[in-house]
Amino acid sequence: MKEVRVLINGLETNYKIAGSGPAILVLHGWGGSSDSWVKVQEILSEKGYQVIAPDFPGLGVSANPPIAWGVEEYADFVLRFAEKLELDKFFLLGHSFGGRIAIKFSTLHPNKLKSLILIGSAGLQRSKSWSLRQRVVIKGLKFFHFLAELPILNIFYNSLRRAIYIFSGTRDYYSIKSPVMRETFKKVIEEDLFDCLPQIKNKTLVVWGEKDNLTPQSIAHLLKEKIADSELAIIPGVGHSPHLKSPEQLSEIILKFLNK
Repeated sequence: MKEVRVLINGLETNYKIAGSGPAILVLHGWGGSSDSWVKVQEILSEKGYQVIAPDFPGLGVSANPPIAWGVEEYADFVLRFAEKLELDKFFLLGHSFGGRIAIKFSTLHPNKLKSLILIGSAGLQRSKSWSLRQRVVIKGLKFFHFLAELPILNIFYNSLRRAIYIFSGTRDYYSIKSPVMRETFKKVIEEDLFDCLPQIKNKTLVVWGEKDNLTPQSIAHLLKEKIADSELAIIPGVGHSPHLKSPEQLSEIILKFLNK
């Protein structure tokens, strides 16, 4: 496995690459990086695939985007990255936040993909209460940044910040420190990709952890229902990160799908 740095539209981008054969492009979740996919990368590359896992701009060790990005900007980054590596058609795998980007990419560039794999994918409104939580996060973020500027109140900054993220159900975002990435977070969670699902024409595998409490199983079944050519696999006893908790089982499911 090699770790490489490359410029994508002027942004220094880090990625890991292993194996040779048909290309699988892996998009990691928010708060994660290509590091979290090393075990799956090794397993799949040993089975005759070239597995490529970039760090998204602003995550891992890749450079921050110059301005706040939304889902479409990240999808464009994936396109530019694939072009830089001269990938013609490839398998696209997205986990959590990476699933958001994979969904968007598949609607914009279906001809670039051989098939799509969504694992614990984010990007869909779960319910009215979830939408309310998102609005609370946006307003809460603005409010606690105001508090931080008041000397007598800034001692409460971290406690308030933590409470907002826990309420939102998005603990992954608690570590955000960059102003650009905070704005990116706000743009990303405001985007609902529900209407994209019927537009997905690529053959799709949906994989979910049975005990995922960040993106519940109801979303998995919604993806299966709305994406025409799709199949669903549930991994028993696993939460939101099957690539970390059960990489062998996840890889087996992926390989079975790819080899059909």
